[in-house]
Amino acid sequence: MDRKQHFAIFTTASLPWLTGTAVNPLFRAAYLAKDEKRDVTLVIPWLSLEDQVLVYPNDITFGSPLEQEKYVRQWLEERVGFKSGFGIRFYPAKFSIDKRSILAVGDISEIIPEEEADIAVLEEPEHLTWYHHGKSWKAKFQLVIGIIHTNYLEYVKREKNGRMISFMLKYMNNWVIRLSAATQDYSGSIICNVHGVNPKFLAIGKKKIEQQQNGDMAFTKGAYYIGKMVWSKGYKELLKLLRDHQKDLAGLEVDLFGSGEDSDAVQQAAKKLKLAVRVHPARDHADPLFHDYKLFLNPSTTDVVCTTTAEALAMGKVVICANHPSNDFFKQFPNCRTYDDGKGFVKATLKALTEEPVQLTDAHRHELSWEAATERFLKAAELDKPFVRKLSKSTSNNYMSTSLNLQQRVENASTYIHHIASGFEVSRRLFGAIPGSLQPDEQLRKELGLAIPTERQGSS
Repeated sequence: MDRKQHFAIFTTASLPWLTGTAVNPLFRAAYLAKDEKRDVTLVIPWLSLEDQVLVYPNDITFGSPLEQEKYVRQWLEERVGFKSGFGIRFYPAKFSIDKRSILAVGDISEIIPEEEADIAVLEEPEHLTWYHHGKSWKAKFQLVIGIIHTNYLEYVKREKNGRMISFMLKYMNNWVIRLSAATQDYSGSIICNVHGVNPKFLAIGKKKIEQQQNGDMAFTKGAYYIGKMVWSKGYKELLKLLRDHQKDLAGLEVDLFGSGEDSDAVQQAAKKLKLAVRVHPARDHADPLFHDYKLFLNPSTTDVVCTTTAEALAMGKVVICANHPSNDFFKQFPNCRTYDDGKGFVKATLKALTEEPVQLTDAHRHELSWEAATERFLKAAELDKPFVRKLSKSTSNNYMSTSLNLQQRVENASTYIHHIASGFEVSRRLFGAIPGSLQPDEQLRKELGLAIPTERQGSS
């Protein structure tokens, strides 16, 4: 009865890939574990070397999970300033080139032993359940919480046959906590931003406040944007705004930072503009290079709550972003300026360039912190109250249990169908799974120290 609550946080990416699903779950684990009443395990993907080369920047690769764990912990502790008290476990994964995403291989819920299966936090639950074949998450864990990071419907609409794909995708997804109202409407979902910012950004912002109070010029550079360099991350919208309003924005200089599949195309598009738009490789947003920029331009609407927008606000900058549900959380901050159309973008940009950013209050700084984000997370998931552990938990794979509730019956039926379909290679391939991802291959098993089955499992 006195055993600690155990949180298992499953996510879809890991450092050194500086994406939101690598960074935010890492901080969430660290701050949840600060309360010694909880045991926390972060479950992250392990990629074999050939996939690491495709995903991780700056030629960083790892020979073993232990080597990568050391890298992750060092990166985190340099930013939070305290020793993290959570465990890290790896699940087998492969990189999907066409989806530009890491996908799990096999039943990754098995990573957590039955006796620790209290609370599962699925960071990007749709992503983690699309091809999941094994015990239902809700059968394995006492409580399952989903946190959406990505507006997948908006992403797929931009692809070939996007409207048809988004229609199908909409009906594949499950019960989740929503970070913003930008995502599709899920039954039983809650809109709540449960992310904070790396403490380093708040420290940078504090130094900028001191410079402003001393009468020094805190911001000596103009406008910039940073993000994964793919068209869907806002580059298409930003370059279109700059192209359509070149005369009104004459003299504006913009620096773009990022790396990705569309880097060359972005660079070519920028060269066609009359404005000075420079394209640079990806850098850590906390790099001193960014400290003196005054203005962060972010027209992206595919992020649910954009991490780099929060970081820019924490550093004391003015943010120009679209008047869109994904930015609702940021509207409480005086340095957040939204626009509805091109004219509004031009007006907000020119005005911001002539003004000094408003100094953040302690209350605003707290709202951006991981302490506040953790409080919001626990409250939204109703874990700020005593957690009542069930006396027993079904270990059966019977997805079609009798229920008087029609909605529950429908849910059980759809779960059962998904379970059957995800167990066959043909149907998995039809829905876009990586070939041979029903079970880890011999190489992944060897690297992760997993037992090699005596009989080949899975269906063909």
